Amino acid sequence: MSTSNPCRRPPFCPHADCDFHLDPTGWKFHRKGFYLRDRPPRRVQRYRCTHCYRYFSSQTFSVTYWLRRPDLLEPVFKSLVSCAGFRQIARNHDVSHSTIRRLSDRIGRHCLLFHERSRPKSRPAEPLVLDGFRSFEHSQYWPMDLNLLVGSESLFVYGFNDAELRRSGTMRPAQAVKRSILESKFGRPDPQATRKRVEELLRRIVPPGGSVVLRSDEHQAYPRAIGRLRDRSIAHERTSSKASRTAKNPLFPVNLSDLLIRHSSANHKRETIAFSKRRQSALYRLALWVVWRNYLKDRSENRKRGTPAMGLGLAKRALGLREVLAQRLFPSRTHEIRGWLRECYFGRIRTRAIERCLAHAKRYAV
Repeated sequence: MSTSNPCRRPPFCPHADCDFHLDPTGWKFHRKGFYLRDRPPRRVQRYRCTHCYRYFSSQTFSVTYWLRRPDLLEPVFKSLVSCAGFRQIARNHDVSHSTIRRLSDRIGRHCLLFHERSRPKSRPAEPLVLDGFRSFEHSQYWPMDLNLLVGSESLFVYGFNDAELRRSGTMRPAQAVKRSILESKFGRPDPQATRKRVEELLRRIVPPGGSVVLRSDEHQAYPRAIGRLRDRSIAHERTSSKASRTAKNPLFPVNLSDLLIRHSSANHKRETIAFSKRRQSALYRLALWVVWRNYLKDRSENRKRGTPAMGLGLAKRALGLREVLAQRLFPSRTHEIRGWLRECYFGRIRTRAIERCLAHAKRYAV
């Protein structure tokens, strides 16, 4: 990946508490020498803001900021959407699997901001299809749903979030006992989690006063979530989940997304040892997949219909990976990063079975 200076002139002050961070109108800065590096760019220009008097450099605006292995960003991105696990990718590049995990989290945070900056903010002009993609974290005693909202015509993934679930279904007596032991130690998942998360997702995608046709299966939590959105007009159409999953099924757009997630992501394969140990890691990887699906991958493998973003008119052509990773994105400049999105970006989605879940709290490489 090219690591040349991303800009000849800094576009704004990178410090979040500076008055010229959000609006650079009238902003001035001074060049303050340079420093040398062992890898490209070899010479990095340094600057000083004339308002807050703090220093930064051209590398501050690069997606490889504070990254020791910038050469791994592109190959790791491609491998993660090619159904490779962390340890497989690590062996291919002769690094630790923890290095790949950290890179996956970093790319996921970038993709979360990229998608929120790029997705349409007005009322969706097409019906939306809702479904929960079933997977698990840490072990099969901790299932979860990854809720997706997909455009019925464009196949564009508008948004997603998570909902932790309680293990259900047929269990052997020993498994039921183990579930009780785990729940007594770590707590029981919120029985209203699906309703709360679906409500949050619809609030985020459908603006107040907007109207939309929503298609889903017959999950009992969906009508309850819709009933709480009284400032939005949502026409709910329900289809049995037992209906044939063909292209004629009204739920086909989200069924196709579910299929591609399971096909492209090693952590969601059935009977795999590459499953996500942390729900937060699964969400970062899903953000990466959403950007790949919406902006890089064609809607059809054979007919070349263009990307989902092209179908919505958000792009004139399929983006290249270097365009997605062209510049560093700042959460403080993305106003949509609040609520659940902010919790997800900063790694605060906890896994119950892991007592010490570290959040993303870097001082510089935010």
